[in-house]
Amino acid sequence: MANLRFFTDHTLTLGAMVTLSESATAHATRALRLNVGDLVIIFNGDGFDYECTLVSVNKNTAVAKVAGLRKIENESALRIMLLQGISSGDRMDFTIQKAVELGVTHIQPIATERSVVKLSADRAQKRVAHWQNIVASACEQSGRAVVPQVHTPMTLPQWLGAHPHYNQTRILLNPTGATPLKSIPKPLQEIQLLIGAEGGLSQHEIDTALAQGFQSIVLGPRILRTETAALTAIACMQTLWGDF
Repeated sequence: MANLRFFTDHTLTLGAMVTLSESATAHATRALRLNVGDLVIIFNGDGFDYECTLVSVNKNTAVAKVAGLRKIENESALRIMLLQGISSGDRMDFTIQKAVELGVTHIQPIATERSVVKLSADRAQKRVAHWQNIVASACEQSGRAVVPQVHTPMTLPQWLGAHPHYNQTRILLNPTGATPLKSIPKPLQEIQLLIGAEGGLSQHEIDTALAQGFQSIVLGPRILRTETAALTAIACMQTLWGDF
């Protein structure tokens, strides 16, 4: 059966009437062929799934009534912030989608020195909205009821300046790094994972990150693409320390 979960940014309470978003309505009516009386799940990121019944369905609008709720307990015990160098094409979308499925809690796009994509303030705002929609869709599919946030893109020095190193476990993937991931003790605080874009991080960025508490880690003897590196690292962390 199709996964009948839909995200909304509205407050949800028992008995409330909820109008599905335009995209959710289109999916529910055109792809899933849902009708009045069908049951769906709606969530808003507060950690609950709200069990709803469709009370009105037409071509452009679908309205559901909240009938019940249940706490969802599938969040990873690991708190992983992905600091992802902004990549081009569909790579960034793919990385964000799969990172959410794998359990990350925050996504910080990083405008690295070698990022091909250069975003103006206006374009950055639009991209963040686009990426946040990808996050919501990934949560719909994967069953997560807590929605990770995509932050405004920053350069690495900007981010480091705004986030001093305290007790976080900071990991930098570096193909010339000397330490395997499995040698790191299980983190007790947030994990901050830094991945370069297609061309990797510059030596200046690597040196700057290392000076701010990042550990240089290597994943095997082969050089991985940016999207492969991020997802492999997260999967390895979940295997070593998380819920895989």
